[in-house]
Amino acid sequence: MSALTIHVAGDERSVDQGTTAADLFGDDRAVVVARVDGELWDLDRVLPDGAVVEPVRIDEPDGLMVLRHSTAHVLAQAVQQVNPDAKLGIGPPIRDGFYYDFEVEKPFTPEDLKNLDKVMQKIINEGQTFHRREVSDGEALRELAGEPYKCELVGLKSNAEDAGEGASAEVGEGGLTIYDNLRKDGTRVWGDLCRGPHIPNTKLIGNAYKVMRSAAAYWRGDQANQQLQRVYGTAWPTKADLTAYLDRLAEAEKRDHRKLGAELDLFSFPDELGSGLAVFHPKGGVIKREMEDYVRRRHLEEGFEYVGTPHISKDGLFHTSGHLPYYADTMFPPMEFEGANYRLKAMNCPMHNLIFRSRGRSYRELPLRLFEFGGVYRYEKSGVVHGLTRVRGMTQDDSHSYVTPEQAPAEIKHLLNFCLGLFRDFGLDDFYLELSTRDDKHKDKFIGSEEDWAIATEVLEKACLESGLALVPDPGGAAFYGPKVSVQAKDAIGRTWQLSTIQYDFSQPKGFQLEYTAADGSRQQPVMIHSAKFGSIERFIGVLTEHYAGAFPPWLSPVQVLGVPVAEDFNDYLWDVLAQMKKQGIRVELDESDDRFPKKIRNASKAKVPFVLIAGEEDRSNNSVSFRYRDGSQENGVTIDAAIAKVRAAIDEKRQVSTAS
Repeated sequence: MSALTIHVAGDERSVDQGTTAADLFGDDRAVVVARVDGELWDLDRVLPDGAVVEPVRIDEPDGLMVLRHSTAHVLAQAVQQVNPDAKLGIGPPIRDGFYYDFEVEKPFTPEDLKNLDKVMQKIINEGQTFHRREVSDGEALRELAGEPYKCELVGLKSNAEDAGEGASAEVGEGGLTIYDNLRKDGTRVWGDLCRGPHIPNTKLIGNAYKVMRSAAAYWRGDQANQQLQRVYGTAWPTKADLTAYLDRLAEAEKRDHRKLGAELDLFSFPDELGSGLAVFHPKGGVIKREMEDYVRRRHLEEGFEYVGTPHISKDGLFHTSGHLPYYADTMFPPMEFEGANYRLKAMNCPMHNLIFRSRGRSYRELPLRLFEFGGVYRYEKSGVVHGLTRVRGMTQDDSHSYVTPEQAPAEIKHLLNFCLGLFRDFGLDDFYLELSTRDDKHKDKFIGSEEDWAIATEVLEKACLESGLALVPDPGGAAFYGPKVSVQAKDAIGRTWQLSTIQYDFSQPKGFQLEYTAADGSRQQPVMIHSAKFGSIERFIGVLTEHYAGAFPPWLSPVQVLGVPVAEDFNDYLWDVLAQMKKQGIRVELDESDDRFPKKIRNASKAKVPFVLIAGEEDRSNNSVSFRYRDGSQENGVTIDAAIAKVRAAIDEKRQVSTAS
């Protein structure tokens, strides 16, 4: 038998024809797929001559993705085993799990999901293998004649990335494949249209999976299409990993900002307003005001000039900026008024361009930095609207820097350092950066020359690398007008949130014919750099609410000091102390309810107030107070002046306070 030459872990090897990755790595059960010449392959595929082969373990990101994709197949098999009339949609892996869409007569109930979990376990225990089979379009259509959604995907294979979320897991360029699930005796149990790859057999899933929930979802994400039922699940390399994930979910549920917003009387989402539109109650308004006041002051200190723009504009403005037609799907429909179409603005940059263009500009004015809290409106689909973190009406802390090309690198560094400093002030200090670039396979979705994109990408990448933070590539994630870098921040329980974005724009200055007079008297086009520090004020409040689990640091807390008298006789004394604090700019309240003292203390704990001030006879006699903290610890006999200084210092230093120590 003739030999082939392959490369494994940097070593050149001579192997027999017909060798598979399973032959190379089969002794290691943790290896679930192979990376062959940069692409993921099933372990049982025959390797070609000259291939560069790498093992992919189940606990690596790519290995986890394959594990979850395979578990999604087992879910679909279980659904059709229980309900043979169920039609299959799309079933991709996603972050921390997977989902699969089905057309079924009735929505899944919690009992249905429990039953599916049991059926899946039986399939897993059989040790079924995933067998890859290449098919032509005609063969696929004949075999899948009873699966209308799969047949539709066959016709979309050359444009799978635009066919709907997850469609590229099913079909794509380079031919079609069906994966058959085979029992140990070789009999075919089930099959699905899929690009793969998959784990060697179902036993590798073990018991480290869980069917989580179900929800309605439109076919291919289009509200004009059939509504399907989406079942979500999760899968992990080990049972311990699954348990840890479920514990994280439980902690995240406790921190859900929608729940805490109601409990702490911060904000709400009245049905009368419509989906994705929040109102801030007085206590939530305090947080919002403190945040805006601080960020406004910091922008002014960093050289930005505060401006204001309207919420509505003729839609021609957005054609000039290029947002129409590219952004049309996420803008609210036009309103006809006085013979013209108007739009709620979805972004502030076009109006800032008009401010720049309102008079002649000199190179001496650059960088020119414009900033506002701009109200914008985006037509998010109802299925993705989520509390404050995904809304339809929001306030952006939006800035645009107009610079010479030579100034662009320094300005991006300035913006990046500004953003990171702000986040640290708000108690976030674990970051990495993500660089979103153009998708070179779909250049028609982006505007600008090859040179424009190359220069912009290089400038952003260099600034990111010089920051010293980890940099993660995001190919295809750029805005249509230029690349961007986003700051990804981890919260108290390790979840990652996208916050700031910094975007290099060479397009809008051309569209708006923005110019400045250079030192030599020539007319030159500036570079425009977009930056939203928090993404939106609403989103950042949602993130902070979950990060702190509602227990905000004193400077952000709606009530900074709550007075709780031991008995009604001490109300006046305690109110006198609180009045002195109020004169020092401290936000105070006094619990004058008829509740007994222990109940008042429990209420204070639920309200998550950073400083609870207690006074009884001993405190009054000694002209002092006692502090009770969030963790239940207490500090007694603190003089009034010292108490005021303690609270004031915590506020001024933007320091978190949870204990007496």
